[in-house]
Amino acid sequence: MTFLTIGHRGVMGVEPENTLRSFVRAERAGMDAIELDLHLSKDGALVVLHDADVDRTTDGTGPVAEKTVAELRELDAGQGERIPLFEEVLDAVGSPLQAEIKDVAAAVELARVIHARDLVGRVTVSSFHDEALARMVSLVPGVRTVLIASRWEDDLTDRARAVGAHALSLDIRHLTLAAVERAHAESLQVIGWVVNTQDHLRLVRALGLDGATTDCPEIRRTGRFTA
Repeated sequence: MTFLTIGHRGVMGVEPENTLRSFVRAERAGMDAIELDLHLSKDGALVVLHDADVDRTTDGTGPVAEKTVAELRELDAGQGERIPLFEEVLDAVGSPLQAEIKDVAAAVELARVIHARDLVGRVTVSSFHDEALARMVSLVPGVRTVLIASRWEDDLTDRARAVGAHALSLDIRHLTLAAVERAHAESLQVIGWVVNTQDHLRLVRALGLDGATTDCPEIRRTGRFTA
């Protein structure tokens, strides 16, 4: 596998996270893939937002699940950007996407969109939730999935295998060479997050990671030579 540099919520270090502006900037920076987060709106649409509520990233308040798309559209997500729908991101950029399921209930709607738009080759599905990944694999045979965890645990490779994941995505601050080697021995790729400095890149190289998620466009350029 070629080393992958993945834009975190677009390039959230320089643009409002999870906005079309951020995703377009990530694509122009040459990111190998773009990561984004999915929740369901009150009326069942796939909306791109990290948190379960809108407080941190918009000028609104309250849970995403209690707002309709029309209500979410009224919010400023930074620099005049609006909270996008997943299908709007698909239309705005052509890059491969890593779609993180934040709300397990979003799996069914994501599966519908992947089938409707023939996205198995373009969209990788990731989640902290084992159930969400298992659901995706059952609904969309052949979809590539990534199990996310904050730190290594002894049962992580077993969990990944149980839900059909092909890769692990882990906080680089808690990764060890032994953990990476164990995952590789189980034919699981390992992606580190979040990699934003040259020190992080040196660690990426030392650990032999398969990819890194970054907030910063320049990591794509320097990472070609470091990782």
